[in-house]
Amino acid sequence: MNLQYYYWYFKAALPKSFCEDLIKYGNEKTDEIALTGGFQIKGDNGKKLNEKELKNLKEKRDSNVVWLNEKWVYREIQPFIHAANKNSGWNFQWDWSESCQFTKYKEGQYYDWHCDSWDKPYDKDKGSNVAGKIRKLSVTCTLSKPEDYEGGDLEFDTRQYDPKEGPKFVTSPELREQGSIVVFPSFVWHRVKPVTRGIRNSIVIWNLGDPWV
Repeated sequence: MNLQYYYWYFKAALPKSFCEDLIKYGNEKTDEIALTGGFQIKGDNGKKLNEKELKNLKEKRDSNVVWLNEKWVYREIQPFIHAANKNSGWNFQWDWSESCQFTKYKEGQYYDWHCDSWDKPYDKDKGSNVAGKIRKLSVTCTLSKPEDYEGGDLEFDTRQYDPKEGPKFVTSPELREQGSIVVFPSFVWHRVKPVTRGIRNSIVIWNLGDPWV
């Protein structure tokens, strides 16, 4: 799918009080090692990894997460998802948001290149709200103040996947501002570069809809 915009962002859109409250709320809860693939889905959390699995995981991703389903979080963020979907011209159909992922990237932690969507819809055993749906729109909100950490930049690969094209990585400094929101199609490849100082806190939400026709 060719895109005019690979992401749509809102600089410092969330109130600072909301960001600070959410950081405090997330830090009061017990975090866990962030997994990849199907293990990200709430309900599979708490899976014990053996030493080999943990090593393989950390070659791809190293961060800690807390899962949230509080309505006050969705209420604050979802209007921006609708606005980005319209303003960008994507106009993707979607009707459900997954659990919010409060993410902590400490010094040395990162998430290598990946996309959030899969080739098949969710199965029935994942629940009636998500069964048969796919991830269409991802949203990441920066909760930390830019002076509280270094590194940890969110980057996008904006290639059209022509084999002759080289990498086209986009990093926007505006995304580091506290309260900034970036929305992007879940099939766009992206990464979080290693944090070199401090802690980068963010909230991530995946938004689902019917499979592409």
